[in-house]
Amino acid sequence: MSLFNGLLNDTLPLLQVDFTAEGALADLENPPNTGGFELVGTLVQPKSKIHMTHIWITPFDRHLHWVSEHVHDYDEVLIWTGSDPDNPQDLGAELYIDIEGERRIINKSGSIYIPAGVRHCPLGFHYVKRPFIFHALSLDPTYKAKV
Repeated sequence: MSLFNGLLNDTLPLLQVDFTAEGALADLENPPNTGGFELVGTLVQPKSKIHMTHIWITPFDRHLHWVSEHVHDYDEVLIWTGSDPDNPQDLGAELYIDIEGERRIINKSGSIYIPAGVRHCPLGFHYVKRPFIFHALSLDPTYKAKV
């Protein structure tokens, strides 16, 4: 038996998380232009000490509030990456996110480090012209949000 059994995630399970700050649990519309799975986490890797989602965002031509304000007891990194290989900095979309009430407008590939206890969101789209990838990296094995 290999020392690495249980470390490889090649099943990529669909997200099975109660996202209390988004979708039906937050009285919000589930965005029709998103889909995703657990990239790293305890669904497949029980010893994992982190949780990471992989979410694809497809074109959408109207404003959409995706995630409501919340806070975590752990650090989190939000990552968004454009899909144009000739201009990888261009996100092909415009997002907004609030960090402790301060709004940021995002239209380039990048990330935000959010320390434990920092209120963040709402998060949403002004528009999406081209598909891009969104990751949420939780420095905890289980995603948990307090609204």
